[in-house]
Formats: sequence, C-alpha cells, structure tokens
Amino acid sequence: MKLIRTENYAEMSLEAGKIIVDKVRSNPILTLGLATGSTPKGVYDYLIQDHEANRTTYTKVKSVNLDEYIGLPAKDPNSYHYFMNQTLFKHLDISENDTHIPNGTASDLEQECLRYEQLIKELGGVDLQLLGIGQNGHIGFNEPGTAFSSRTHIVTLAQNTREANSRFFNSLEEVPTHAITMGIASILDSKEILLLVSGERKAEALNRFVNGEISEDFPASALKYHENVTVIADRDALKYI
Repeated sequence: MKLIRTENYAEMSLEAGKIIVDKVRSNPILTLGLATGSTPKGVYDYLIQDHEANRTTYTKVKSVNLDEYIGLPAKDPNSYHYFMNQTLFKHLDISENDTHIPNGTASDLEQECLRYEQLIKELGGVDLQLLGIGQNGHIGFNEPGTAFSSRTHIVTLAQNTREANSRFFNSLEEVPTHAITMGIASILDSKEILLLVSGERKAEALNRFVNGEISEDFPASALKYHENVTVIADRDALKYI
C-alpha cells in the first residue's frame, strides 16, 4: 500500500486527478470505477478542467459506478445517476452508452445485481477504482459485516450512513434505506485502487484502516489484501497517523 500525504482537500483532489488523467492518456480504453459523494467532487472538477484546457479525451473510456440508491429514478436529483451526469459526465466527451450505474428502480433487483456483475466482467474488469471510506469503514455501500466474498448485491444502509448522507436530502426520512452496491470481492478484482480520505471526521477510520486488523467488521480493511492500493489523504484525515 502506498500512502500519499497532502496538505488539504484541494491538494488531495489534485493528486488524484493527475493520476487518473495520466492513466487515461496512457490507456485510452481504460475502464474507470467511479464513486459519488463529496470526497471525489474535487477530483471530478479537476478532470473537467483538464479536459477543457488540455483536451484529454474520454471517447473510448468506459466507467462503472460503485452503487445506487434503491427506489430513486435516474432523474431524481439525489440519485447517483443524476449526480454523476451533472458533476462529471456531461462535461466530458464520454459516451452516455459507456457510463454504467446500477439501476435502483429495476423490476427485479436481484437480477439487476447479476446483470451488473456480468457487465463488469464483459468490460474486462475495472482498471482503476476510485474509492472513499465511510466513518464506519464502509466502501461502496458495503456496511460492517459484509462478507469479503460478496459480489454486487442489495444492502440495508446503516443508520450512521443514512445520517451522513442526509445532508444531501431535505430530511433523514427521505434518505433511502437500501441500495445496490458492488461487493467487496468485486472491488478487489480491480487492477488498481485509489482511496481518497479527507477531513478530521474520517481520521479514526483511516487510522483503523492503516493500523488495525483485517476484519469484516471494518469493510475497508479488505483492501489490505490488494496488491496495488494508493491512499491519498489530507492532513486532517492523517491526524492519528
């Protein structure tokens, strides 16, 4: 595991953005694994700025997202479909047909999980997976107790996860209780993983990830089994390390 220390969120985003752009330029048919939320927002801003200034192209890039809420249609402003389109995809030259996010309104959700897992396989797997970490150690929406052998599946969101995400909704009651997420084994199949950690509220989780034991009670610890993980963290997140 490689650890890159940065001063703040902006520098963390810059370092991650440079890595992704370099990968895209060296491998134009890259398959990117993408995440949502506040942590990767700065990275996506960098990718957009680079695309506009340097014309880095995404015409042959494929993307797969980690997860999606169950019950929110793609056009709902709180869906991850909407977030990704507004925050990144519509600003790049990537084809809409090459961007993939689980369908949280599928009529058969179990079948949707199987379809998504097969899709990743057909794409040749994820070349570079972008991740954040939850305060309880979740990666994707894989909550504590999730089997490391899990593939794309339906999850019941932990209360603290829903509370953390409620800032994007009008109230906690509006936050969905379930989601579809790539499983931990699905994530570990990625050829390379980039874990971003920012802010003091993630400091305990990062300390446990770096210094703690590998346990299904702390999903992110599974990343220690992976041979190519880079952690980029800012000073506040690194306060215990």
